[in-house]
Amino acid sequence: MNFKIVSKGDDRSNQIKLKMKQHLIDFNLNYNKEEPDLVISVGGDGTFLEAFHRYQNRLNQTAFIGIHTGHLGFYADYVPEELEKLVIEIAKTPYQIVEYPLLEVIIRSKTGSQVDSFLALNEATIKTTEGSVVFDVDIKGERFETFRGDGLCISTPSGSTAYNKSLGGGIIHPSLEAIQLTEMASINNRVFRTIGSPLILPKHHTCLLKPLVDRSFLITIDHITHNYTNVKSIQCRVAKEKIRFARFRPFPFWNRVRDSFIQDKR
Repeated sequence: MNFKIVSKGDDRSNQIKLKMKQHLIDFNLNYNKEEPDLVISVGGDGTFLEAFHRYQNRLNQTAFIGIHTGHLGFYADYVPEELEKLVIEIAKTPYQIVEYPLLEVIIRSKTGSQVDSFLALNEATIKTTEGSVVFDVDIKGERFETFRGDGLCISTPSGSTAYNKSLGGGIIHPSLEAIQLTEMASINNRVFRTIGSPLILPKHHTCLLKPLVDRSFLITIDHITHNYTNVKSIQCRVAKEKIRFARFRPFPFWNRVRDSFIQDKR
């Protein structure tokens, strides 16, 4: 089996990476940066997102697993103290695959000369530094509302626990193939009105955002921010691709949520 290890870059994470790499090579596994069957993230959720985007062109062939070396990582199943156990499991035990939905974002320019497509594991956010974001929001080909406010967050089910949650969005189980559209400080008065609640769209419903005011937009895909001008539309939908997690032991989603956000004092 081919494997690759992505490290956060701090001393502790790098030491774990080197130790794990050598152990797996000793078990006759191949360290392959280009075509890994398994990508191991050592760090936090930011490191995991980096690993995902680095190998998003291999989602059908590559599975991911995480070791967290700082605060509890939502995508990480293991702590450094379990390193030797994890090495033996990778080397000796076939892993199960768990798939989570992803978000596809397609940005089209007014001239039609530029079409950019992205995949997000957590979310995409749309903001501007030039006043308010003003969009017509179309759902499944029909106009739903005009949004005015600070911005919008479109999240995956696994990403619903990240920025979306801080905006008051709901937490969605990843077995549901859906995306969530959550407002950032919408303007609601006698003149302007939005739904004011997060919208959960199934995989066969596409959301199309069409700017009504000429602005430059800061569009963030997970941890990567792009600056766009002359935007005609931003299309958001459940992606055909999915991320594949390698599981050597069960770790239910709601346990993950509880361990990340609720302190159990019992």
